[in-house]
Formats: sequence, structure tokens, C-alpha cells
Amino acid sequence: MTVNLKQVVIVDYELGNLFSVKHACNKVGLETILSFDKREIENASAIILPGVGAFGDAMDNLNKLDLAEPIKDFIATGKPFLGVCLGMQLLFEESEEFGAKKGLGIVPGVIKKFPKEFRNKKMRVPQIAWNQIEKPENVDWGTTALKGIKDKEFMYFIHSFYAQPIDRSDILTITNYNDFEYCSAIHNKNVSAMQFHPEKSGEIGLKIYDNFKNLIV
Repeated sequence: MTVNLKQVVIVDYELGNLFSVKHACNKVGLETILSFDKREIENASAIILPGVGAFGDAMDNLNKLDLAEPIKDFIATGKPFLGVCLGMQLLFEESEEFGAKKGLGIVPGVIKKFPKEFRNKKMRVPQIAWNQIEKPENVDWGTTALKGIKDKEFMYFIHSFYAQPIDRSDILTITNYNDFEYCSAIHNKNVSAMQFHPEKSGEIGLKIYDNFKNLIV
């Protein structure tokens, strides 16, 4: 059964894994539209911001299409918002990728590159692997898009940069890559976002989109 919860928009800013995300939404019965129309974004019931590629190019495209402010205005309404991969990174204040570049500034913190080595061990960058997401102490996934997901479940990652939130209360999951622990998902009020790709993480990943569907009123 396909559910049309008014209008759920996957933001099309010419840089992202749009169709794989849309296909995943369709699989769980969530009807979505791809759009870069500011009015459709403003009037949406929920938004998904996907992304694959360079942070700077993504912000340039958002600004060129005049979408940065509509996205921030939408988040301010309190309606459900989901960021995926680069779509998570763009929520932060800035990224170190190819020099400092300002992001949307929704989440205090920066995007940093994995170190070349950690604890005398070389890091293979980018991380292209299935890896575990872990629940930080005193964090409840039950009211988020991760409801029903088991602690230390495996998800699919492909990235060279990671998020470093200033406020630890924004951290929804942590992941250990070659002993290097980093934030792999965030949650703040109506905003959930993850570095991993739920749409590439099998049935468990699809559950995240199903949970997101159930958060939309």
C-alpha cells in the first residue's frame, strides 16, 4: 500500500542519490516527489535531503538554486526532516573539504576528513564498507527514525569525511572505523540525519525510511 502523506519532497539540487532514495521510499509505501521548487519545499509535509559528492559543490548548487533558506525555513517549522550521507554533512556549520566551506548551519560543528593514520595504523580512506552503528549512552532511538533498529546493526558506508558535532546531545549513533570513533548519525528535534546509506543497507536500512514515514503527520 502506497501512502501519500500530503507532499514529501526529496530535494533535487543536481547532486545526489535521488533515485535510489526515491526507490527505497517507494518500497516502504512512502510516495515522494523530486523537486527543487521552493514553493513545494515550503509546503511539504516532510523533506529528505540526499547527497553524494563534494560538500562545496553541493552548497554551491543549493545556493545557485536558492534552496538554502527554504530548507532552513522548513526545518524551523518542526516538520520531519531526514538527511542522508552528504545531506547530513550539509547541515553542519562548515566543512574542511577542499578548504573551509560554509554549510547550512543547522547543527553546530564541522565536517572533517578522516586522518591518514590513527594509533599508528594507516586508515583506508574513503571508508567503503559495512560497519556498525552503536547507541551512545543514555540515547533513546525509540522516538527517532532508528526505532526498532538493534544496537550495533550493520549499515553501508562510503565516505572520506565525518561529522564532529559540538553538542554531544546531537549524536544519535557512533561508529568505530579502525579504532577511530566518530558520529555517524545525528538527531535534533525534528531533524534526523545519517552518514550511512539506509537505501543501500538492505531490509534493515529500509526500516529507517519506514520509520520516517511513520513520523510524518
